[in-house]
Amino acid sequence: MFDFAQIDGFSATVALVGYIVVFAALVLLYMVFYKMPSLLKFDLRGMLHTGRKKPEVGADTDMRVTGEVNAAIGMALFLYLNEMHDEESGVITIKKISKRYSPWSSKIYGLRQNPRH
Repeated sequence: MFDFAQIDGFSATVALVGYIVVFAALVLLYMVFYKMPSLLKFDLRGMLHTGRKKPEVGADTDMRVTGEVNAAIGMALFLYLNEMHDEESGVITIKKISKRYSPWSSKIYGLRQNPRH
């Protein structure tokens, strides 16, 4: 049986402060996770560039970057960051190769066919 007479004021204060700290941390975490979607949608670029004109609907606004452009940018960054000391031409050739047919990936040669006698 537990004796409540042995609990002094200091122990009760430590326990009370501990509970308050834990619940305050839980409330703070709840608020952070509750506001997380709005923080992720925050548009800092839009706020910084409010003075610029928005492009017209009919204007050429294609912002997609092709794989070749990405490869060239990646190679330029690689060469810049590694500071290659050799003199090279700096010309990058990128060739597109179409995927050839391989019987290994064909479904007509599956392993579930009955053997022919």
